Amino acid sequence: MLAALLPAVAWAATNPNIVLITLDSTRADRMGFLGAKRPTPSLDALAKQSIVFERAYAQAPLTVVSHATILSGTYPQTAKVTEFGSALATSLPYLPDLLHARGYHTGAFVGSIALDPRNGLAPGFDRGFDVYDAGFHPPQKGESRYQSVERRGEEVVARANAWLARQQAPFFLWVHLADAHAPNAGSYDRAVASADAAVGKLIAELRARKTYDDAVIVVAADHGESLGAHGEDTHGIFLYDETIHVPLLVKLPQNQMAAKRVPGRVRLLDIAPTVLELAGVAVPPAMQGQSLLRIAKTNPTADQPVYSRSDFPQRGFGWSGLESWRAGKYLYIRAPKPELYDLTADPGATKNLAQTSKATLDTIAAQLDAFDQRFSGGKSAGPELTSSEMQKLASLGYVGLQKSGGASTAATGTDPKDVIATANKVLAAMLAIDGGEPEKAVSALQPLAAAQPGMYLAQYALGVGYAQEQQYPKAAEHLHKAVELQPDSAWANYEIGTALLKTEDFKTAAVHLEIAASRLPECAQAHALLAQAYDHLGRAEDAKRERGKAGQAKK
Repeated sequence: MLAALLPAVAWAATNPNIVLITLDSTRADRMGFLGAKRPTPSLDALAKQSIVFERAYAQAPLTVVSHATILSGTYPQTAKVTEFGSALATSLPYLPDLLHARGYHTGAFVGSIALDPRNGLAPGFDRGFDVYDAGFHPPQKGESRYQSVERRGEEVVARANAWLARQQAPFFLWVHLADAHAPNAGSYDRAVASADAAVGKLIAELRARKTYDDAVIVVAADHGESLGAHGEDTHGIFLYDETIHVPLLVKLPQNQMAAKRVPGRVRLLDIAPTVLELAGVAVPPAMQGQSLLRIAKTNPTADQPVYSRSDFPQRGFGWSGLESWRAGKYLYIRAPKPELYDLTADPGATKNLAQTSKATLDTIAAQLDAFDQRFSGGKSAGPELTSSEMQKLASLGYVGLQKSGGASTAATGTDPKDVIATANKVLAAMLAIDGGEPEKAVSALQPLAAAQPGMYLAQYALGVGYAQEQQYPKAAEHLHKAVELQPDSAWANYEIGTALLKTEDFKTAAVHLEIAASRLPECAQAHALLAQAYDHLGRAEDAKRERGKAGQAKK
């Protein structure tokens, strides 16, 4: 065992340059090195010099939640990050922060507003980075998504390469490529090819600077894409292999263990502790993953169980959340209507054995119960309103607000399988908003919000759509309902505050913007709008303070 670990000690002593590449919405079965019919030339070439983890799984089918797991080495219920603007806790171990403290120069270059710490859904993600290149803004009517919420991979890499030209060793570079987010192109395969080409340009730069051979390079998708499988158009709801099985490569210095294939199950949870081991940094006890190097060297066929979850159905739609447990040949999904699949005989997960294999179902369900009790005490760890925030909202007439925004892991309520068509419509409408087409979104969302008023995302998106149309009273009406449903949503509070400024309800706007600004401390616009509200209320000193914060946030 000691001999097996000696190479890791050698790698650790060199403080290698480290490059983390995350591919948004990229399925494992679209990678040439994992058997796809279409090659992915850049990644296929990298795979020949890397350890290939054939069965790697995401812990969530969502961009922000999954990246929190990748960068913190903790499960979603520990990280407590959502897709609704909840901040990454400073108490969480965080890979860039730990490397920065050891002298690494750190840079992040992301392709989506979802990972923008200032204007997106990822406050706190810039902790430990010298440079965090995002700079997106909420969509406006008539703007394309590439003018507001996304950036093509080739541009992301061009910015990263310019940063590399100024760096000295050791450096940690994170590049996030959003090309394969399905709506970005008419063809998903073309989008994957675009991301692959961007990876090739980054690799070429590393070679040109003679930093490739000794570098650690990790490539992973944050999650996959359903593309209609099981009725889901995109991702975020279901936990089948289409969105949870992801590509994962680890290239070691001097191509050690090149082309080694690891058939055992591993997790995105394992990336952060692996990188720390390679950098010679002690892995914090709070990290819940394990070293991929140890798995590759000592037990590559290990069939360890893998956990995944999505709270998105509950928080976004008011339905049941979902959890999954992959053990042996089985996939178990905890839902109001339980699911059990034999993936060896049925890799597409089309034949639910829950009713015919009760003993197996009970055994695996008990394993998941034990896991839940260990890592979350049986409850989902959602973000919470502070007492002050609850009082502020109560003063505006919001009633019945829950302090905890979390959901129980009990599979109760509406099963997402039964209503996936509704989710598809809502998410398509949100994409229309991102593309600067609010009229299209409003038309689609009006009947949904009327029929199901308890659906947060429909109310939120309808409010944002009306705001883009400059119909501010209607926007405020729907955003008020969104805040009722998810009072801890930073962006729901921000959007209603913005709309209420337009209707000149400055007192109510100020309360919502106070909550938004406290939850989005680096969002300059939130502070600037709060300053406007304070000006109208005659609170000159408070306005001056918020303008100062806005100026600081822009730096």
